[in-house]
Amino acid sequence: MPRDGRGEDRAAARVPRLTALHALAAGMDFDRYFRWRRTRDGDPFYVRFPGLGAALFTGTAEGAREMFRAPIGFLEPPRPNPIEPLVGAASLILTSGQRHRQDRTLLGHAFHGQRIRRYGEIVRESTLREMSGASGLAWQRGARIDSRAAARAITLRVILAAVFGVDSHEQRANYTHAVADFLTAFSGPLLLVPALRRGLLGHGPWDRFVVARDRLDRLIRADIARRRPTVDARRTDVLGMLLSTRYDDGSTVTDDDLCAQLRTLLVAGHETTATTLVWALFRLHRAPEALRRLRAELRDAGPDASPIELAGLPYLDAVAQETLRLHPPVPIILRRLTGPCTLRGVALAPGDTMGIALPLLHSDPEVWDDAVRFDPDRFVERRYRPFEFAPFGGGHRRCIGASLADYELRIALATILGRVCLRLTPRYMRRRAPTSVPHNIATGPRRSIPFIVE
Repeated sequence: MPRDGRGEDRAAARVPRLTALHALAAGMDFDRYFRWRRTRDGDPFYVRFPGLGAALFTGTAEGAREMFRAPIGFLEPPRPNPIEPLVGAASLILTSGQRHRQDRTLLGHAFHGQRIRRYGEIVRESTLREMSGASGLAWQRGARIDSRAAARAITLRVILAAVFGVDSHEQRANYTHAVADFLTAFSGPLLLVPALRRGLLGHGPWDRFVVARDRLDRLIRADIARRRPTVDARRTDVLGMLLSTRYDDGSTVTDDDLCAQLRTLLVAGHETTATTLVWALFRLHRAPEALRRLRAELRDAGPDASPIELAGLPYLDAVAQETLRLHPPVPIILRRLTGPCTLRGVALAPGDTMGIALPLLHSDPEVWDDAVRFDPDRFVERRYRPFEFAPFGGGHRRCIGASLADYELRIALATILGRVCLRLTPRYMRRRAPTSVPHNIATGPRRSIPFIVE
C-alpha cells in the first residue's frame, strides 16, 4: 500500500476487480467481503463504489480515532450519496457545515433523554399490539412468525406515534402502505448503481420509486399543513416539537426541509431498529444460556416493570450491545474530505473519501477475543471506547437518533421475551447466520427468519 497516495486517481490501480458491488452480487455480505480484504491487503485498503470512486477504509480503533477526531470542517458526507433519493438533499444525514450544525441543534431537542423516556410506553404498546394480531397474525401457540415483517410493523408503529403523533387507524394504514411501497421500491441496484436512476417511460424501477416517494411526501405534507396553523407546544411528538421551534433568527423550518427531515426519521428510525431486533432474536435463540439468563433477568424485574426499569437491566443492555456489535445496521461510515488529512499513514487530499468498516472495527483482534462468537458478557465485564465500538457512527456526525434506537430495541425485545416463548425453525438452528444484504438505508438478513410460537 503506497503511503503517499492522493485518492482516486492513484488508488484506482490498487483497487481489486472484485469491488463491494461485485461481492454483494455474488452473495458475499459486507462482513465477509471486508474480512477478506483485510486478510489480503492489510489495513487500510481502497474500495471502489459505482458513481463515488475509491474510498480508503480502515477497520481499526486507531483508524476510527483518526477519522472521528478529524477537524469538523474537513469532513462532509460523500457526494453523490447513495441514500440521497431516500432522504432528500436537505436531510440532516447529508447536510454539512453551518447548515448541519443548525439542523442538528434543532432536531436534538426531539431526542433529549427525558423526551425519549416518554416514548417507552409507545414502544411497549406498539409491540403488544403487533403480538395481538394488529397486522393480521396473533402470536398464539403454533403460529409461524415472519420476524422481519413483525419487527418492521412494530418499529413503524413506534415511529408514526413518536414522530407524527398518529393515533387513528386510517391514518396509520395510509402511512403503513405508503412507507412499505416506498422502501420496497428502492431496491439494492438503485442504491448501489446511480446510473440506474433514470426513467423508462414511466415503467422502470426508478419511475416506480419516484411515484412511491411522491405518495409518501403527500401524506407528510398534508400532516404539516394540517397542524401548522394550530401549533400546540404541548404536543410531545417530533412533528409538534419541530413546528413550535424556531431558529436563532426567529424563522421556522420550511415545509420542504421539514418534509425531508421527517422522511429521514421514518426511513432511518424504522428499518435500522427493525433489523437489529430480528438479529437479537436470532442470536438469542441460537445461544440457549444467554436466552435463559435474559429471561431470568426479566422475570426478576417482574411483569409490571416500567420501560425505564427495563432499559436499565444490565444483561438486556449487554444483549443489545452485542447484537449491534455483530450486526451494525449501517456497516460502513463514509466521509468526504474538504481539507488534507491522513488515515493510518496514508495522505489524503480534499475531495478524497475515507471510511470505517464496522464489521472489521467490531472484530478487531486487538480489542475483541473470539469476535465471531455471540457473547453478551463482553459488555457486562467492561466498557468499550467510542473508537472500538461505534454502531451508530461517531464524532460530530454520530446518529442523532441513536438513543431512541437503543431504547426502542431494549423495550421491544423485553416485551416479546417476557410474554411468549419462541423457537427457531430447525433450518436456522443448523445453518450459519444468514447473509446480510442492503435493505434501503440499512443492511439485514437476505431472507426473513421465521419463528414458531411455543
